[in-house]
Amino acid sequence: MIQSLVQFSDGARGVAALSGGQAHRVVGAETTLALAHAALAAGTTLAHYAADRLGAPVDLATVRLLCPIDHPDEAHLLVSGTGLTHLGSAEGRDAMHRAVKDNPDPTDSMKMFMMGVEGGKPADGQPGVQPEWFYKGDGSILVSPGDALEMPSFALDGGEEPEIAGIYLIAPDGTPTRIGYALGNEFSDHVTERGNYLWLAHSKLRAAALGPELLLGDLPADIRGTSTIWRAGEIAWQKPFVSGEANMSHSIANLEHHHFKYAGFRRSGDVHVHFFGTATLSFADGFMTQLGDRFEIAAPPFTLPVSNTLAQAMDAPFKVAAL
Repeated sequence: MIQSLVQFSDGARGVAALSGGQAHRVVGAETTLALAHAALAAGTTLAHYAADRLGAPVDLATVRLLCPIDHPDEAHLLVSGTGLTHLGSAEGRDAMHRAVKDNPDPTDSMKMFMMGVEGGKPADGQPGVQPEWFYKGDGSILVSPGDALEMPSFALDGGEEPEIAGIYLIAPDGTPTRIGYALGNEFSDHVTERGNYLWLAHSKLRAAALGPELLLGDLPADIRGTSTIWRAGEIAWQKPFVSGEANMSHSIANLEHHHFKYAGFRRSGDVHVHFFGTATLSFADGFMTQLGDRFEIAAPPFTLPVSNTLAQAMDAPFKVAAL
């Protein structure tokens, strides 16, 4: 059974299917998106559609790995996410905001988290409490495996956030269709966020990295991985992290409902990358990243890690003109 798909380039673009530790080219497929469209049109799953078209083996060590999903028109790929969704995720945020407010009362972050604990997994199948939601950018912000993860020149920090992202294609009839999951580094500016929680939106307008794999089928309920920061060839910070519904205060179905309930997010042909949140940050431990640090996020059942080096962009100067 095919476990995941990988987009790659060996001079020409292609898609490989991974099964049992082996990768095989999917014949006739240049992109995951095209493959997903074809599977939708055929009325079958992406895994079954790819399985019927396996070709020659692919040595993934000899090709350039790409993001597991992209769109030919980057404006039609939306990157977003939800926060305070994992058990324990509020602790760092609460401490960050409490240090600023010096207030013994529950912060808005802790209140939001407790709302999720109490109402994020409704047992009756009805929508639960809505989570925090944020926008990150369009398809242009996604960083390919191994490429630099750039923070803007005006950023105060560039910090990792190990997360799972759901990958969706909006079907021709407007139905949001989950085609798989990706391991990712959501990446954020925690120093800016710490200054005032109302700057959360600014802190999230950053690049994001995805690992090479699009995991097909169901997401395991209990995912356990490791987030590592390498500096000058040595481990500078490392910590285990957990994800999956067993470790979350919201169900994935609830997160999906509250994202796609907006009609503007159900436009046929669009792609959505939606991060589900995390409870583990080096920033919460007082660790400060430096340019040149390499983030590495690994978690089974994903067989390939998310690996990117922190850099700073040289933003082009601009001014606002008037007509």
